[in-house]
Amino acid sequence: MNSKVPKQHLKTETLEQILEVTKKLAAPYDLSHMLTEVIDAARQVLRADRGTVYMYDEETDELLLTVATGLDPIRFPATRGIAGQCAKTRQIINVPDCYADERFDPSFDKKTGYRTRCMLTLPLIGYDESLIGVLQLLNKEGGVFSDNDERVAAALAAQCAVALHRVNLTQELMNRERVNQEISVAREIQMSALPKRMPPVEGYDGAGKFRPADETGGDLFDFVRLDDGRLFLLMGDATGHGIGPALSATQVRAMMRLGLRLGASLDEIYAHSNNQLVDDLPDDRFVTAFVGILSPRTNDVRFHAGGQGPLLHFRASSGECVWYGATTFPMGAMHQTSLKTAQRIELDPGDLLALISDGVYEYENSAGEQFGEDGVAAVIREHHTKPMTDLVEVLLRKVREFGGQVTQADDITVVLIRRLPQ
Repeated sequence: MNSKVPKQHLKTETLEQILEVTKKLAAPYDLSHMLTEVIDAARQVLRADRGTVYMYDEETDELLLTVATGLDPIRFPATRGIAGQCAKTRQIINVPDCYADERFDPSFDKKTGYRTRCMLTLPLIGYDESLIGVLQLLNKEGGVFSDNDERVAAALAAQCAVALHRVNLTQELMNRERVNQEISVAREIQMSALPKRMPPVEGYDGAGKFRPADETGGDLFDFVRLDDGRLFLLMGDATGHGIGPALSATQVRAMMRLGLRLGASLDEIYAHSNNQLVDDLPDDRFVTAFVGILSPRTNDVRFHAGGQGPLLHFRASSGECVWYGATTFPMGAMHQTSLKTAQRIELDPGDLLALISDGVYEYENSAGEQFGEDGVAAVIREHHTKPMTDLVEVLLRKVREFGGQVTQADDITVVLIRRLPQ
């Protein structure tokens, strides 16, 4: 999913409020409770008097008013009113004067006695581009909704849609295979949220893959292509593996994507996400993470590596492997008041950047030997000219062969980025 980077940066307190919404979305609430939390947060951030979420019922082509401040549930055709037009066009609709707009349906006001003055309506689009529903915010405090309000609301709507899609998928699957399949459902949700492939970036080839040690795991990775052609890169590892770390990984990915949508810089995204994790995670939990941006114009990667290492830069011209360590503390370990300048790796034609979790480096065989940096370097040197999707599979196969009959003990994630030869 591409992130539209707004031209205007948001205030720090606004970004922190939006990150708080992301935290709420990651919590295991039921649908009604979760949406209530989201609506309340959206109203607070955008200073709206009321908020409403309409769920879309594909079978009946209707919108169901699931959560609304002060209103009872209502079901109506998905072609009716401004909400219906938003559902049909999938476009943001900002109405400064509802009673002067012929699309506005005043019947709700007549029924409830409420006076709708202005309205901001946004479509909720799921992972697979399906319509999940519509989000409406009513009556901006002290005026009408601005262009900047639209950008903030769009980021909120995107996060809400992801959460709704996740909840719907969870409920659907759990209805089929209840208790004995709950962990399998969690795995499917987690894996479906990961990018299937790297977005196209001129002059580059890349791939990523996650293989949990259990049904779910604490590793994560992400690719997000920005509007200016750059590529946001994320690879991380939450302490432990299983459902708990999987939730932490989901939270990190959501916060990062939200920061991108709001136009935050690389430093701001890292610092704010880190500080939020400090508040949210238990004292003995943290997340190691590589957070970087690849620029095809300058052919370099700027990054922060919070406890994440080693990082491998393969130089095609010499066959040399250059290793980089962590640049700062793991995310969630302590508050960051001043962040060091982001590190920079320049990629020449044919060069390769490998972001690999410790599940690969520390994979042991029956003799207790680890695959290690030498094992990774040998595979990269021999196969670096292959397409990155193939190289990922080769590396994973070599690790399995090295381990023999030893069971995988930790989550494994591999992200490879290669600058194509000129």
